[in-house]
Amino acid sequence: MEYTFEITEENAGERTDKFLSTAIEDISRSSIASLCEDGMVLSGGKAVGKNYKLRVGDIITVTVPEPKEYEAGAENIPLEIVFEDEHLLVVNKPKGMVVHPAPGNYSGTLVNALLYHCRDSLSGINGVLRPGIVHRIDKDTSGLLIVAKSDKAHIGLAEQIKEHSFEREYEAVLYGRLKEDSGTVDAPIGRHKTDRKKMCVTYENSKNAVTHYRVIAYNNGFTHAAMKLETGRTHQIRVHMAYIGHPVAGDPVYGPSKVITELHGQCLHAKKIGFVHPITKKFLRFDSELPDYFTNFLKKKGFD
Repeated sequence: MEYTFEITEENAGERTDKFLSTAIEDISRSSIASLCEDGMVLSGGKAVGKNYKLRVGDIITVTVPEPKEYEAGAENIPLEIVFEDEHLLVVNKPKGMVVHPAPGNYSGTLVNALLYHCRDSLSGINGVLRPGIVHRIDKDTSGLLIVAKSDKAHIGLAEQIKEHSFEREYEAVLYGRLKEDSGTVDAPIGRHKTDRKKMCVTYENSKNAVTHYRVIAYNNGFTHAAMKLETGRTHQIRVHMAYIGHPVAGDPVYGPSKVITELHGQCLHAKKIGFVHPITKKFLRFDSELPDYFTNFLKKKGFD
């Protein structure tokens, strides 16, 4: 698979490995470094190292080899399991964990951990690299995910997501003070025309996207807020909050150029999830505690 990026002023001066690990979803910085060593990362047709400083106008091309056959391997990685039965499980994913393997990043993912925990009991609808994965959250977003153990459970859960009956509520820390204590962002999302690592609000080649938000507290130039998703587009909350002028704190893609590095990515947590069990038909709802990185940031900013 080949990726091409044109460097703008926004990313000029960044190290190649840092930029690409953010630009290409589901690939780690160490994997990018390996690709650089193998001559698979080019600038203007010439190989560059991982610490090459990007310049405005650089055309960066990355070739990620795709194996002809690959099957994710089981790894004994601890999981925080909130609920489990013979049909599905709900996992609280930590910040920094990639959901499923992808070219250049085949280990340390949630799927690798699930294969060890569940053995052969995972749905196969999404193939050998994404067994059991019904929906996903970004690497640096923490929180609740549902995993299907059977194809029947997978189909039932996917149908609820399609019909927007699947409840998902996130919490985030946003820059600035929102004008209203609650509201809705109804704006379609598609791939950015010039910066392919980004999504954006656009009316061309886009899908409808709706995010409902409410303010929990304001303090010290930041807002602690909750968001409910009516749709589930890539980077939806991050794009919508940036669109209304209040990006998620720590977001290296949609936030200000001076990133809050102590957060190591966006301060965004998938806190609540609700759905009808696809087999028992019982409605289930789960609520996870805010992780330490989130609560520590709130305390630092003076939130009670």
